[in-house]
Amino acid sequence: MSAMFGTFHPYFIIIAIGLTLMASYTALDMFTLIRSSNQNKRLLFLGGTLSMGIGIWVMNFMALISADTNRLASYHIPLTILSIFIGIAFTGMAFLWFFGRRVNIYHLLVGSLFLTLAVMAIQVIGLYSMNVNIDYNLPLMIFSGLLIFGSFFFSLWILFSSSYSQGNQVWLKPISALIITAAIAEGHFLLKRAAVLTSGVVSDNQADSPFFIYLVLFVSVLIIGGLIISSMLISKQLATTDTNLKDIKAALDASTIVAITDPKGVITFVNDKFEEISKYTKEEIIGKNHRILNSGYHSKVYFRNLWQTIQAGKIWRGEIRNKAKDGSFYWVDTTIVPFLNKKGKPVQYIAIRSDISDRKKAEDHLTEMIKENVDIKFALDQSSIVAFTDAKGTITSVNDKFCEISKFSREELLGQDHRILNSGHHSKEFFKNLWKTIGSGQVWKGELRNKAKDGTYYWVDTTIVPFLNEQGKPYQYLAIRNDITERKKTEEVLHRQDKLAAVGQLAAGVAHEIRNPLTSMKGYTEFLQLDEKDPERMEFLNIILDEIERVNSIVEDFMVLAKPKAVELEEKNVVPVIRNVVSLLEFEARKKNVRLSFDCNQEIIQIECDENRLKQVFLNFIKNGIEAMPNGGDLLVKTVIHENNVQISIQDSGVGIPKEKLKKLGEPFFTTKKNGNGLGLMVSFKIIESHNGKVFVESEPNKGTTFNILLPAKIA
Repeated sequence: MSAMFGTFHPYFIIIAIGLTLMASYTALDMFTLIRSSNQNKRLLFLGGTLSMGIGIWVMNFMALISADTNRLASYHIPLTILSIFIGIAFTGMAFLWFFGRRVNIYHLLVGSLFLTLAVMAIQVIGLYSMNVNIDYNLPLMIFSGLLIFGSFFFSLWILFSSSYSQGNQVWLKPISALIITAAIAEGHFLLKRAAVLTSGVVSDNQADSPFFIYLVLFVSVLIIGGLIISSMLISKQLATTDTNLKDIKAALDASTIVAITDPKGVITFVNDKFEEISKYTKEEIIGKNHRILNSGYHSKVYFRNLWQTIQAGKIWRGEIRNKAKDGSFYWVDTTIVPFLNKKGKPVQYIAIRSDISDRKKAEDHLTEMIKENVDIKFALDQSSIVAFTDAKGTITSVNDKFCEISKFSREELLGQDHRILNSGHHSKEFFKNLWKTIGSGQVWKGELRNKAKDGTYYWVDTTIVPFLNEQGKPYQYLAIRNDITERKKTEEVLHRQDKLAAVGQLAAGVAHEIRNPLTSMKGYTEFLQLDEKDPERMEFLNIILDEIERVNSIVEDFMVLAKPKAVELEEKNVVPVIRNVVSLLEFEARKKNVRLSFDCNQEIIQIECDENRLKQVFLNFIKNGIEAMPNGGDLLVKTVIHENNVQISIQDSGVGIPKEKLKKLGEPFFTTKKNGNGLGLMVSFKIIESHNGKVFVESEPNKGTTFNILLPAKIA
């Protein structure tokens, strides 16, 4: 048996090695593009597999032809095609392990094994396709297989798994292509050396078939050239696309928050911006759904509508408040884009978000400012009389309070000036000084008496604020007024009371002198009653005592007006005090056919008071109510807690008090009763004032009168 060496044409070997080198480089170029590109991965894998498989076959075929060109006449074409397909199949299985995977030593071993099998399969089938019977030197064949396997392993390692592969791969592909080409070439020659012919030697008289050799060579060059050109075009296109995609991704990563989820909403990818704003790491967030970010701000219906939109294949846009890992909240403007399969069903969702937390804070701040301005305007409208005028004093705006107090409608006031309200009380000099002040840009404050449309007068405490332009000149004025009519009336009453107090002080000396004989008269009258048996005389003595008591009461009232006693206040429950007074007067009320009732929804209302003096006030007001109903009626005593005060109302259904007399209540010596002296109410009002309280009287003729006592309460 002779070894299958023969002579060979060296130029065929050189061409075969060149073609294999080009095919290997093209294949490695496509396989590395698969790992860096997100598009056309299947097309690249198919191209790389074809290129590498054909490269291995070309090396084997051209080398066999170069050794024995006479055998082309008996070459078995189907086996040749089978060898090509088997080589491509093994090559595909070899590189399938690097398809989108993180390469480890196991993947390198399996890939190298399948490439070795591809070389050996093409070699063995190629020999059989030449119609020869061969035996193999098993040790040499095993050695050849191991050497080929090692070469492939080293080539794949430096390209896909070494530290060099993490950097620039430009020089790695040519080196790897050279090593793979060398492995294929040495594999062919070593396996050929391990093969020994046993039969089928062809005679020397068979003619060479150079045309067929060149045809095969031309087709091989054409195929591999086409693959190389395709690889270059695809590489260029993919490089451009990848560059664009990387630029877009870089721009998105720098400006927006990106997340990708599967159809069930499970997060499969997030960018750095997502980690930054959510405070979660990729490991913590991937595999979870967006409920991990739920702030509880949005309703379930909100998210249900969101899911209905994107599951229908439509883009959803909206604003969402999320909760970061540290518990802080942030707002994102969100666009969720569904990616659909051929059936129109979503296969994944991409959510692109922009942080709008600062905008939301600004909106909230603006909303708060607007609300604050609205609240201020509302407060002013409720509490003050507001008017705007232009630089000439023409009214441009008034609020409802202005119309209410002036009795003019808004239409009647706009376009007029404030002379429409002039009461004639103030001099021309007064208004001249007012205009001089505000015309110079200064705020004016003072009190004005105005005249309403119905002829009534009212007082307002006024502040006029000028608004200045860039030249420092007023372009409009804002007048804020508060109704002080009641205060003016109170001041007038107090002024009268001061005068009467002076009279009272003059009467104090007389009162002291009257008290001494009154005491003696009362004592002797009571002494006479001890021995008196005559009923008629006893009645006279009782009348004397009643009148003495009445004179003494008047003297007491004089003393209060002249020199009020210092009030000693103690914390008391006012409810039993009122109930006690009501009980004392129930019999008297019943005699006059008056239904006296007490309404209180609390058993304890603590106030600081002088119990005896308060009793005097309650007795006085309730007695007045009973006397105001000569034909009987209803008298209700009611207590209500209002803010930090207790309001005690004494309401009768009597004859009422006319409006003109109602204003004079509390003045000394003014009374609505035939036998009254007008001091009782005055003293009662003073007692309430000494308790830091107030008295308000409401009355309507023939409907009744209500005395309202307002006292500070200690609320628990």
